[in-house]
Amino acid sequence: MSLVLGPILRHVGETTALVWVQTSRPTTVQVLDATARTVEIAGHHFALVPLTGLTPDTRTPYSVELDGEQVWPPATSPFPPSVIPTRGPATAGRAQIVFGSCRYGKVDDRAFARRLGIDALDAFAARMARGPVEEWPEALLLLGDQVYADELTPQHRRRLAARTDRNPDWPDDEIVGFDEYVGLYVAAWSDPEIRWIMSTVPTAMIFDDHDVRDDWNTSAAWRAEIRRKPWWRTRIRSALASYWVFQHLGNLSPDQLAADRDWQAVLTHDGDAWPIVEALADRADAETGGAKDVRFSFRWDVGRTRIVMIDSRNGRILDGRREMLGDDEFRWVEEQVRASGEVDHLVLGTSLPWLMPPAIAELETANEISAHRPGRRGRLAEKVRQAADLEHWPAFRASFDRLTALVARAASSGVASVSVVSGDVHDSYAAAAQLADASPGAAPVHQLVCSPVHNVLDWFVPPFFRAAWSRVATRLADLWASRAGAPPKRVTWRKLAGPFFGNTIATLRLDGRTAVAVFEQPLSAASLVERSRLELTP
Repeated sequence: MSLVLGPILRHVGETTALVWVQTSRPTTVQVLDATARTVEIAGHHFALVPLTGLTPDTRTPYSVELDGEQVWPPATSPFPPSVIPTRGPATAGRAQIVFGSCRYGKVDDRAFARRLGIDALDAFAARMARGPVEEWPEALLLLGDQVYADELTPQHRRRLAARTDRNPDWPDDEIVGFDEYVGLYVAAWSDPEIRWIMSTVPTAMIFDDHDVRDDWNTSAAWRAEIRRKPWWRTRIRSALASYWVFQHLGNLSPDQLAADRDWQAVLTHDGDAWPIVEALADRADAETGGAKDVRFSFRWDVGRTRIVMIDSRNGRILDGRREMLGDDEFRWVEEQVRASGEVDHLVLGTSLPWLMPPAIAELETANEISAHRPGRRGRLAEKVRQAADLEHWPAFRASFDRLTALVARAASSGVASVSVVSGDVHDSYAAAAQLADASPGAAPVHQLVCSPVHNVLDWFVPPFFRAAWSRVATRLADLWASRAGAPPKRVTWRKLAGPFFGNTIATLRLDGRTAVAVFEQPLSAASLVERSRLELTP
């Protein structure tokens, strides 16, 4: 009996917490005084241990037992004890939120490891372990691409090649089956530093394209083309099922899990619950009446800070109309923001940036207009859209405008700051927004992008993104978009910091009515250098 992965500390409230684990066999998992029986999904074993009755404003050390045998913390560990940090009145006004995206785990291929560089989250965890407990963050937001199912490391390629039971119709260089996805997650989250930080900092997650496949849900044409591949149905089922198990479930509170029909069906199922999870994945992938049956967007309240995480990948509506997420889910997001009147700071998390470099934003909007036109011009625009990854918020112009209106209302609601945190684009930057529809004296609004945490930097990324922020490129792209028929945007923005290239980790520090953003890059496996510190509030 062993602990395959975890413990991962997920949703934490004032008196509740959730601990996720994967084990090698069926067992009873105990954390503090709470127990949970593992569930079986496609031959693998998982448990979510809901803790209730905790004391607010405390940090409680904990261990993990499997059938009465302690398996965490390890017998010898260089890290402090894992703790559960509950919120409460004493800490309500403070929140330190660490975020980033696009991360490979450690690899055993030396050449590839050199290309990847130093893992920024590893370095942050190592520094955190040496620092005062009072300075530990209250939340870790992983904003997409926790695993790379379509860009495999050398060891994953070797593992696939060594399998004798693999379907010969599956691609040699991509993950397809659920078992293969399980191996990806285990590899990504088994680093000692990562395992420790995720065991002691409440961790929220949302996916992006590489968790499934590059350019996932770019357009209806992309989706139609990928569905013709004989292995895609298995791939999307495996991707969404593994996302639900490894990432989404822990985003929910114990009360939300108790009311979740799918999780309750798994808990009460006798035997392997794969058929239930497989059916859930099919529902999540399907569009019915312009909506998705499964919502992956979620909300966390961290003291007087509200975090609303928006699913900007699977929630897309592409059949018949083009929206970043359907009306039902967008209304849910709007309701979470509208109900945030009692908080000081609003954080909107979306794997894809809302505010791209202005030149790219204008080109994405112009491309969307052209791709909807019939004939050769439309087909060419579609090819450009897929080849150049023109599928961020500005490429879903109606949704971009709706998000802009939502942010304007939120900034006018009495909060001290609104921050949109994102990843995906393999560079990091901060931008300040000026909203035409915000009220006088509205809160400052910023787009904060942190990407990648641990990934290869392609040679063309720095010159491309530097040029995309230039006035000349912006003016030319604006003229192009106007000629294509794009209406004026109700927001303008200017870059405050960056773009920074290479592995980066960012922190949003909130204290009372003040907000500060910090971008750091690793100097060594245990230290980071500050690239920028921005005061976001007056």
